[in-house]
Amino acid sequence: MPEKKGQDDIHILNVRLPEEILTWLDSLVAAHIYGSRSEAVRDFIREYVRKRRNG
Repeated sequence: MPEKKGQDDIHILNVRLPEEILTWLDSLVAAHIYGSRSEAVRDFIREYVRKRRNG
């Protein structure tokens, strides 16, 4: 059984985004598609990495 990742495996990354993207992220959170901006950004990064790894 895989080990559950703990908080020690999570790192903080600060980014600057154009207002247009921030507004779009906020609309996804307001529509309850994501629970937070961080959750949305994590999902987008995971999907990008998955696509890059799998070609």
